[in-house]
Amino acid sequence: MGDTGARSSVPRQEPTPMPRIALVTLAVCVLAVAAAVVSFVQGSWLGIVWVLLAGLTSNMSWFYFKRSRGAAAKSVTG
Repeated sequence: MGDTGARSSVPRQEPTPMPRIALVTLAVCVLAVAAAVVSFVQGSWLGIVWVLLAGLTSNMSWFYFKRSRGAAAKSVTG
């Protein structure tokens, strides 16, 4: 059968954008990596703290990104 031109009652699902908190944690991660590089270049061991902060924020960013993708998948199927 051909297309009748009628609109479907099911709304079109657009991909959800990355949540703001994931973007913020990603930005903090990038800044922490830059601060760690600068600290190590200057010979300061304080860079270790920046590396730990970068690891924490990268995990947070990954978590919030995956959580938003999971919520989008659940809203489509259920």
